[in-house]
Amino acid sequence: MTLVAVAPLRVLVAGQDGQLARALVERACARAGIALVAIGPPELDITDAGSVARAVAAHRPDVIVNAAAYTAVDAAESDAETARRVNEVGARIVAEAAANAGAVVIHVSTDYVFDGVKLAPYVEGDATGPISVYGATKLAGERAVVASAPRHAIARTAWLHSPWGKNFVKTMLMLAATRDELRVVDDQVGSPTYAPDLADALLALATGLASRPAGDTAFGIYHVAGSGQTSWAGLAAEVFAVSAGLGGPHAHVVPIPGSAYPTPARRPANSRLDGARLAGLIGGPLPSWQEGVARCVPRLLAAGRG
Repeated sequence: MTLVAVAPLRVLVAGQDGQLARALVERACARAGIALVAIGPPELDITDAGSVARAVAAHRPDVIVNAAAYTAVDAAESDAETARRVNEVGARIVAEAAANAGAVVIHVSTDYVFDGVKLAPYVEGDATGPISVYGATKLAGERAVVASAPRHAIARTAWLHSPWGKNFVKTMLMLAATRDELRVVDDQVGSPTYAPDLADALLALATGLASRPAGDTAFGIYHVAGSGQTSWAGLAAEVFAVSAGLGGPHAHVVPIPGSAYPTPARRPANSRLDGARLAGLIGGPLPSWQEGVARCVPRLLAAGRG
């Protein structure tokens, strides 16, 4: 019997310190057949075509995951040019580099490309209509990727949380350490997503797309978010229930309308994403948002971040 060595799938992640980049590094270590490297500035700056080209030439990836983005939703309202440079121009530069190298590009996008008026979960073909500068720049980035790289996947996700970086789950635990009661918006609903679950799905997507030729129907847009739905208040209540069961900080949640908590950027009232298309490609949906919370909270508490 002759054994044939199979080369690992080479994945280059644009981004290094963000929640998703860190999750991709962690989850790639748990999967056989993937050689992943995550790089951020100054070695790889997605707004600098030269630095992207050099990184691609050095690592010769089969798949590039663009996990770098300007994600300060409220700050983008007064800093639109920076948001556009990263979320649109950077997306185009990475997609062009992938196309030139013969690599697949997976571009991570957001539920904020929608206006939130639909009453059911959004599917990939629904009309977009961002209501914030952040959402508009991310949608422009999607369009730049489509125009620049025939072998592309756009992965829209939502309400990301993890043991790393700034996120809603970590903030709730920190606030509960000093407060008995928290007022949390209850009229915005979405699909909370645990970053390691998103990472697993993106790695499965990378594996499923890497050998497909341009024009294959598997390329295109995917919704990649935790299964199920809840409001910000519902998410907070679940976080506190899990934390309380572990002896961690918890608080009473008072549901409030979004109008009682004004922010510079408007948020979609409905951010729910339907992941059926992705499930068909990778063999099943992402775990429920509750499962994600149940795995995230203990890690935050163990790290002293709650």
